[in-house]
Amino acid sequence: MSLADKAKNKAEELAGKAKEATGKATDDRDLQNEGRGEQAKSNLKDAGEKVKDAFRD
Repeated sequence: MSLADKAKNKAEELAGKAKEATGKATDDRDLQNEGRGEQAKSNLKDAGEKVKDAFRD
């Protein structure tokens, strides 16, 4: 996995966590769910990159 991809996925995950926390603080379930979705998306991308790396080695 390239360092740029890893950093991009981590940034997306952190943005999702921030949205989720903001949603909790403001009692906005839509924002919470959006944040959770971004985190899940980031985790799936990260897993896909790890699979690609496994086949490259």
